[in-house]
Amino acid sequence: MKTLETIYWLRLALGIAAALICVGYGLATGTISNTNFTFNTFMNGLSMALATYLIFYYIIKWRFTDKVEKPQKLLTTGIGIYFLAWLVFWVILYTIIAAV
Repeated sequence: MKTLETIYWLRLALGIAAALICVGYGLATGTISNTNFTFNTFMNGLSMALATYLIFYYIIKWRFTDKVEKPQKLLTTGIGIYFLAWLVFWVILYTIIAAV
């Protein structure tokens, strides 16, 4: 598998992991409830997803910089699948947790 393909699939897995982190944070702070969903709850999750993306960007950059032609590709490869996977899994997990 090529380096950029590896990064793409890694970002998919990280999107799912970020959703788990966001839901875990919501459970720890008590912001997940079945009675009210606020815009603030979504923004908390989104900011945690962005922070997770940036942290792992620097880890990926450190690991794969010498293996790609354009280092700029390390930032953009897989960004769509990361946020799509995060959004889908965050909504699913949030819905399951809030229903309980």
